[in-house]
This record gives sequence, structure tokens and C-alpha cells, in this order.
Amino acid sequence: MEIVIIISALLLMLLGLAGSFLPILPGPLTSWLGLFVLSYADGVTISTTFLIVTFIVALLIFILDYIIPVVGTKRFGGSKSGMIGTSLGLIVGLLSPIPFGIIIGPFLGAIIGEHMHKNDVNRATKAAFGSFIGFVISTFLKFIIAIVYPGIFISKVAG
Repeated sequence: MEIVIIISALLLMLLGLAGSFLPILPGPLTSWLGLFVLSYADGVTISTTFLIVTFIVALLIFILDYIIPVVGTKRFGGSKSGMIGTSLGLIVGLLSPIPFGIIIGPFLGAIIGEHMHKNDVNRATKAAFGSFIGFVISTFLKFIIAIVYPGIFISKVAG
């Protein structure tokens, strides 16, 4: 039974890693769920306090994931259309075979979304840049958690 718990926790960690890039999956919370599942393995010791602290961190990053891109977009004069374009551009960028699609897609999506909302190319580009910067910062924070939590997983399973 312990191997099933460890494998399930590992799969949640991998989903959390994917969720740090995919807007569909809540990466930090999924990774935390992997730690929570791992805590039920017989040979692994994870304190309740540790689980609470890591949950608060994951929840904070999850909330910031929605706030940071909005702040970046608004700060540069963007709109909701830019945010939607960024998210759609990310999905297209991930699925496209072009190099750096994960970076190019959100930026182009933000430009297209902002240009549809505002017919001024300069303002649309500026707002798209803000949306893109917010997206990059948010993704970076999620990725950090997506690396740290599996590192904790490995140390708990190996230790």
C-alpha cells in the first residue's frame, strides 16, 4: 500500500510541475496535495505544522497567480482582453511546434487581445507587455514551488 501512496504523490508532484505552466491546473496546490498524500506513507514523517505552512505557501502563490498578471496588465494600461489573449496564447504556444512557443504565444496573445480591445497599436503593445511581464512573474513563482515541493518529496522519500 505504501508504494501506491508514494506513486500517487509522485504523480501529483508531476501534475503540479505541469500546472506551473498550464493555466488549467493549479500547480502549487496540486504539488502540495502530493505532499499531503505522501504524509500518509508509513515510512515518511511529515509534521502537521509543515503541511500547514506548505499549504499556506501554495495557497498564497495560487492567489498571487491571479493577482500579479492583472496588476501588470493594469499598470501598463491593459484590459481583460489582454489577459484572455495571454492565456489563450499560452495554450497555443504550448501546443505549437515552434521554439520558445511558451514565451512567444502569451505575448502575441496579449497583443492580439489588447489590439482587439484598443485600436491603438502602441497602447496595445504597452498593455500586452505588462500582461506578459505579469504572466512571466506569476509563472516563475509557480515554477519555484513546483521545483521546491518535489525536492521536499525526494528528501522525505529518500530520507
